Amino acid sequence: MAGGYPTYVTRLTAIEHIQALREDLIDSLPTERVAPGTGIRHRTVAEPIVAATDRPAYDRAMMDGYAVDANAEYPVSVTEAVYPEDEPPEVSAEAAVEITTGAPLPATANAVIRSEEAEIEDGRLRGPSVEPGEYAYRQGSNVTEGQKLYEPGDRLAARDAVLLDDLDIDAVPVYRSFKVGVLATGTEIAENPRKDRDSNMLLELFDSWGANATYEGAVPDDPAIVEERIRTMESEYDVVVTTGGTSRGAKDYVLEALETLGSIQFHGVQFRPGKSLGVASLDSAVAFAIPGKPFAAYTITAFLLRPFFTGESRLPTLEGQSMVDVGVPNPDFTYAIPATISSGEVVPLGHEASDLSIYGNVFKSSALSAVTRVARADGALLASEPIAAGEQVTMVPYDSLE
Repeated sequence: MAGGYPTYVTRLTAIEHIQALREDLIDSLPTERVAPGTGIRHRTVAEPIVAATDRPAYDRAMMDGYAVDANAEYPVSVTEAVYPEDEPPEVSAEAAVEITTGAPLPATANAVIRSEEAEIEDGRLRGPSVEPGEYAYRQGSNVTEGQKLYEPGDRLAARDAVLLDDLDIDAVPVYRSFKVGVLATGTEIAENPRKDRDSNMLLELFDSWGANATYEGAVPDDPAIVEERIRTMESEYDVVVTTGGTSRGAKDYVLEALETLGSIQFHGVQFRPGKSLGVASLDSAVAFAIPGKPFAAYTITAFLLRPFFTGESRLPTLEGQSMVDVGVPNPDFTYAIPATISSGEVVPLGHEASDLSIYGNVFKSSALSAVTRVARADGALLASEPIAAGEQVTMVPYDSLE
């Protein structure tokens, strides 16, 4: 430990700290109500959502045909036609009704005979034997009255609008989206903003995770200015993100400012590129100090901060076969090795065998941390041990992280 806080924690330990900060922050946020179709995607549920009625409210037909009692003997009389907007008709158990997909079954019917299997003669129906429930969407088989469907903290997706609309829920109670301020540090960036190659990427990432992110410009390597800007941003944002100045060099003042203004949870992760990540809790905000090299900044943000914004720590993966040997320098670290995949064949981008030869056959994260072309990789291999040519490997697609 340095400065009274942990250093170089494992990736899983870092994520535990980050998720705990997320839970604390969400509990402090105001809530609002959002209607399906107006932006529920990425929003976090603030109150339990319970089904007020069964869905479907009645047994309904899954096919066009005839609703019957499966135990009735043929022939049965056909009495009327029923449509989705109708109430369930009252008919005898010895009668059938013509029915369209989605229409309610009579209380005396428990199955549907498809139109193409039905024989109608003189208003009477014959057809194949059917089992109770055949082609019938049973009452409550989707949702039952009183069933809890969403818990506080659940994250909504576009597909949830289908269920919410089915339940006639006009608006959903959700927490306000995270307000994020992004601040670049470094005299060279403050004097020449075009050298800031991290902030646009970070703004895009945070936006893809449902946050409202704002770029707050750059500050020079001056400890008083760095501290004052972070202090000001803390009062305006839920999350303060800085780039650069996360090491302990002569001009790295971010950690010093965070230690003054709040409590550092940890500094450094056994994960590369991006190992010098710092995470702190301030009086009214959470702070993430992200290293300044472009691809290191992307990697550590995508792999470690995503759980904070989305609540999801599981990593989507796909399988492939490594076409080359890849060594790793330190088995105590996990390395996110950028790679391409084509027809199941995986080649690390930057490896001497790739079309971007940077590091030979032993992965060197420092060699790639500032190489912006690595953004064209398909994903990353997470490895703490050497990978052999021909070995089956698991890859995390970058698209799935955004």
